[in-house]
Amino acid sequence: MEIVAYGVVADEEPLLHDAFDRAVGGRHELRSLRLFLNRDTVPTAAGHEVVLSSVNDTLDAEVLRSLAKNGTKMISQRSTGYNNIDLAVAEGLGLTVARVSFYSPYSVAEFAWALVLAINRRVVRAAHRTREFDFRLDGLMGRDLHGRTAGLVGTGKIGAAFARIAHGFGMRLLGWDVAETPDCLALGMQYVERERLLAESDLVSLHMPLLPDTHHLVDARALAVMKDDAILINFSRGGLVDTDALLETLRAGRLSGVGLDVYEEEAGVFFLDKSLEVMTDERLARMMTFSNVLVTSHQAYFTRDAVTQIAETTVSNLVDYFAGRSGDNALVRVART
Repeated sequence: MEIVAYGVVADEEPLLHDAFDRAVGGRHELRSLRLFLNRDTVPTAAGHEVVLSSVNDTLDAEVLRSLAKNGTKMISQRSTGYNNIDLAVAEGLGLTVARVSFYSPYSVAEFAWALVLAINRRVVRAAHRTREFDFRLDGLMGRDLHGRTAGLVGTGKIGAAFARIAHGFGMRLLGWDVAETPDCLALGMQYVERERLLAESDLVSLHMPLLPDTHHLVDARALAVMKDDAILINFSRGGLVDTDALLETLRAGRLSGVGLDVYEEEAGVFFLDKSLEVMTDERLARMMTFSNVLVTSHQAYFTRDAVTQIAETTVSNLVDYFAGRSGDNALVRVART
């Protein structure tokens, strides 16, 4: 059987194929495609019982119906998030859907801190200057993180890894989540109401899944509560932040810096080369004009360790499907026929 994977980037491909060959090589074949799965590309999946999707694929009702009609029975998403998949429709169509429920939390937490430091100490601006032999310090002043307050909106595995690094800097820790995490409590984290966290934190970092209740969790009201010189970091899902409200906040001269590895309209933009095109997304284009904003292309997870884990778990989901098992990573469980 040939299995097709969508949205596969160059550095990911050998790791995915290696995991696939070790687990099911000889019995099945894997074809990797750079293109994303959406309404325009879904015909390429015809005749494939199993597809491996990426976080930037569009698996709405129309795409899912087309997949089911043309023989697809199983979708294995190569990410933790799955807000791009209409699970209710998938279940109604009898499609099995699985995801990667866990991979190295250090990959995201460490990258998040790379941007925190780059923003706080104006590293990108400094690097651009020194390339032109401009060695002035004007406009490059940052702040000590030691003794300041880090507020974590979400304290799961990635949040806890982020908190351990913050603790190493000697920061005071505030947390907000539906449940308290023992590892974070052991670091001295104090769980408080979200408004208090936003008001008291010098650094606010988001570590929440995108759900109906968390959509635009950081809206105009939340941003108004934050300190004028706070740093906001989002490495979870773009939809957690109201982009229009964030733009208005930045235009008002508030916030010391913003680091975004995700963007609510990133599909069709992130992971692609748009350098020779006119950027038609006006909000993203405006975001790029602020010197205190750093935007990266959903790469926080992108370490060899994390991508290897993602590939191995994805293949494990396939093995479970072919064996008729329903593993812990299943989002929609349908018996194979």
